[in-house]
Amino acid sequence: MGEASRVSRYLYTVIVLFIIWLFLTASIDPQELGFGLLLSLIVATFAYEIFTTGGLANLHPKKIIYAAAYIPYFLWAMIMANLDVAYRVLHPKRPIRPGIVHCKTVLNTDAGKLALANSITLTPGTITLDVDDEDYFIHWIWVPDEVLHAETEDEHVKNASSSITMPFEKFLKVIFG
Repeated sequence: MGEASRVSRYLYTVIVLFIIWLFLTASIDPQELGFGLLLSLIVATFAYEIFTTGGLANLHPKKIIYAAAYIPYFLWAMIMANLDVAYRVLHPKRPIRPGIVHCKTVLNTDAGKLALANSITLTPGTITLDVDDEDYFIHWIWVPDEVLHAETEDEHVKNASSSITMPFEKFLKVIFG
């Protein structure tokens, strides 16, 4: 790695850590801001090589806009999934049809694949069991007919992916590349 990319990665890590500090403290007190900046500088010194790859290029406006849009989208997906699971639990006949489905992702980066796996798992009704390169194996509380009765493996993967991974991927592909 060249010196410029090391500096870029370090500065990016400082910025991200400081933003996290701002969200956690919810304060603009000068002492807290100064301490947060100092702490961000120190932690980034030890962690920037581990946590970042793209450096300041990650702060591209398009990536920031997609990340900002992903947060409410993910929260909405989580709320809807919670309501779906609550319906299934409270319904007298408990309408569940669990199964393990195979999905594929178009994401190329490890960070993107990790974000996708976590997004799937954090959405009630689905749990990511295994990730193997672009293959995801997911336990789903309600496997729809078009996935359950797919005639071929390709059709199964396409149908499962369109319901589980693709809605998140449209954001994560831009955010993580």
